[in-house]
Amino acid sequence: MCAAQKHDTTTEKTTAQVLVDCLKAEGVDVIFGIPGEENLDLMFAIKEAGIRFIPTRHEQGAAFMADVYGRLTGRAGVCLATLGPGATNLVTGVADAFLDGAPLVAITGQVSTELMQLTSHQYLDLSAMFSPITKRSKVVMRPDTVTEICRLAFKYAENGKPGATHIDLPKNIAHMPCPAKPLRRQQPPALYADPAAVTEAARMISEARNPVILAGAGAVRGHAAQAVTTMAERLHIPVVQTMMGKGIIPCDNKYRMGVVGIPQHDYIIDAFDQADLVIGIGYDLVECSPKKWHTHDDMKIINIAALPADVNQLYEPEIEVVGNLSDSIYQILRTACRDDKPEPESMLAVGCRLHKELEEQGKDNSFPMKPGRLISDIRKVLGRSDILVSDVGAHKIWIGREYPCYEPNTCLISNGFASMGFAVPGAFAAKMLRPERRVLAVSGDGGFMMNSQELETAVREKVPFVTLIWEDAHYGLIKWKEEEQFGDVFGVGFTNPDFCALAEAMHCHGYRVGSCEDFIPTLERAFENTDAPSVVVVPVDYSANMELTRTLRAAYN
Repeated sequence: MCAAQKHDTTTEKTTAQVLVDCLKAEGVDVIFGIPGEENLDLMFAIKEAGIRFIPTRHEQGAAFMADVYGRLTGRAGVCLATLGPGATNLVTGVADAFLDGAPLVAITGQVSTELMQLTSHQYLDLSAMFSPITKRSKVVMRPDTVTEICRLAFKYAENGKPGATHIDLPKNIAHMPCPAKPLRRQQPPALYADPAAVTEAARMISEARNPVILAGAGAVRGHAAQAVTTMAERLHIPVVQTMMGKGIIPCDNKYRMGVVGIPQHDYIIDAFDQADLVIGIGYDLVECSPKKWHTHDDMKIINIAALPADVNQLYEPEIEVVGNLSDSIYQILRTACRDDKPEPESMLAVGCRLHKELEEQGKDNSFPMKPGRLISDIRKVLGRSDILVSDVGAHKIWIGREYPCYEPNTCLISNGFASMGFAVPGAFAAKMLRPERRVLAVSGDGGFMMNSQELETAVREKVPFVTLIWEDAHYGLIKWKEEEQFGDVFGVGFTNPDFCALAEAMHCHGYRVGSCEDFIPTLERAFENTDAPSVVVVPVDYSANMELTRTLRAAYN
């Protein structure tokens, strides 16, 4: 008999048990988190229901796991924490899901309702705290409201632009009898674009001299990769991707030009200099400000998305095609025609330039290894459908700019909230969901130490992904920015533990790369381990950062 039932004198289920019934009705099969005294009723209800619970080593790791679960499945990932410090530890991962558009439901324990008006041990107004970083945050103040609160949490998390929601369950409410039953999941209606908007968009695209497609995270969430690629090929339009839109068009397609979003003025901006029409497809301003690419006043914009565009002085669409992305694109293709327009050779040359640049960097045999050589070699080891999960740091800029992708959701980058510590727990969730694929977490030594403890979770749960640490003993991205702006560095250096010994202490496999030639064999060896995760450490030479800065400045100043 569970803890909740021992104190229950009725045959009615408790609020905690009904909440778990609601989670099962939503299709929840796994919850990530750390329990506490205030959610013990909920924990034993989870046990009774047979939902898999994965105890993590930090609540932030639980939130990142739920975040990536949501990205890859389209269904809300669920994370759980107790009140006070447990809840505050969730905040970074919840905020990441909120800005990056990943469906997530966070559940927290709370003090009993009679203590909320008092100065109470560990009490914070969690609904107020989570409100700015969620689409909806509610406290269950009466047992009979729990089913509605839960249904709405999932509805808000998964629909529109997906994001995070929060449910706060006080301890006394969790234990009370609850007469309610789970509400049915509602299938959201399919929304299709206004035919007049489709017709006008097709006309503008047909008449444009140099259109360019800007594909973002919404195109990935909307499963529009095939439609975007078809539009590019049929209408001869180059495609620029955001970092979170990588893979929306295969990297070996001639119309794929590259990625916008690095801090520097990059070659890809040349395409926008020439463009008279930008076709935003699933573009989200949080990924990359229009200031990066809106280079002249003669540029017109079409917004093709599931939702109307946000307001921005530099993103004012002439026409908005709002509805199912793939349907909108195929409807446009019924009447749009650009057969009388020449192939955009000068714009496509931008993508060729980046491709050739990576080829040249891949020949660099110096050691410590340069970022371009590392990316080139990683691509040789990973298959087309394998998954790379990037942490945040200098390596993210190189991966975002240069790592070739063939499919959506094969390069996961946090670039809305852009939080360090994302890669290790994110790779855990990716490998758990896609066990047949190779999953590689790429992290700097700074980001790795922020959530390295989740390797123990991976060992315990038998989830064998590989973590690659680019080691330079600095917070590399901030060092790069300091060098650019001040010509000096301050406050960004640190020392590192022996990462191989640390990995082995957590019952993982540890490897250290000693030469360029050793990198690919070492990474292959790490992926052969199926009994436990592996950690590969490679010294990196980030002098390439300022080399890139000087090259781009010379080209555009």
